[in-house]
Amino acid sequence: MGLIDIALLVLVAAVWGFNFVVIKIGIANFPPILFSALRFLFAALPLVFFLPRPAVSWRLILGIGLVLGVVKFSFLFIGMDVGLSAGLASLLLQSQAFFTVILAALIYRDRPRPVQVSGILVAFAGMAVIATTVDGGFTFAGLALVLAAGLAWACANLLMKKVGSVDMLSLMVWVSLVPPIPLAIISLATEGLDRDLAALQALSWQGLGAVAYIAYVATIFGFGVWGYMIRKHGVSTVAPFSLLVPVFGMSSSALVLGESFGPIRLASAVCVVCGLVLTALGPRLIDRTRRPISAA
Repeated sequence: MGLIDIALLVLVAAVWGFNFVVIKIGIANFPPILFSALRFLFAALPLVFFLPRPAVSWRLILGIGLVLGVVKFSFLFIGMDVGLSAGLASLLLQSQAFFTVILAALIYRDRPRPVQVSGILVAFAGMAVIATTVDGGFTFAGLALVLAAGLAWACANLLMKKVGSVDMLSLMVWVSLVPPIPLAIISLATEGLDRDLAALQALSWQGLGAVAYIAYVATIFGFGVWGYMIRKHGVSTVAPFSLLVPVFGMSSSALVLGESFGPIRLASAVCVVCGLVLTALGPRLIDRTRRPISAA
């Protein structure tokens, strides 16, 4: 892989990490579910008129749209709204990797490797320690909701496996057609018409920029580059770059929002990232070391 491709993948990881800072800004300007609805509305429009629907059944598009767009992002945005910082959210949402391995074992009998089990245990130990550091800005409700978002993302990952090899950008644009109406209905029912209208009437450049960033930069640019790199280099080469997302998420939250982690949370974050590395890369590294060396 060339330096330009590496730089682009690092840039995507930085964009996705900084996205958590933007979400915090967004939910300060909009009710969280309305903000999520706007995100998917603008991610779908106008590109859905220019990108062909991928060769995927409507059933899968609807399923991914509901699980990923409605359930996952509702839990994430509400969790960050009721009590979880951008940096910790970027870290704890990576629980999706561990939930994916666990669900695959339960549903498909895809037994995890011992190194993956070790990674899951190390990561969950780090998350358990983080849970002991709740304070005024970090609540058990926020923690539970973001972990629920990770579980929903894992369910969406299993659905994504059924999609096969398709253009990732086209898939995300068409999937983005599904969430806006259900999210708008949920927002009206739970957040109220008056609150939604007040947020839209008081729309600021900051709020507009937040919607534009998560719709066009994080979703369209991010998944466009990510999908292109997967087609060019393969999933196994590209996927490890996603491990940088919580690193950028925590660092950008500290720089922009002034988030302070403290030694306990930092040590716990290291445990979670180490668990991610073991779960995602451990089996491949072990297989490489066991590969016989061919004779010269």
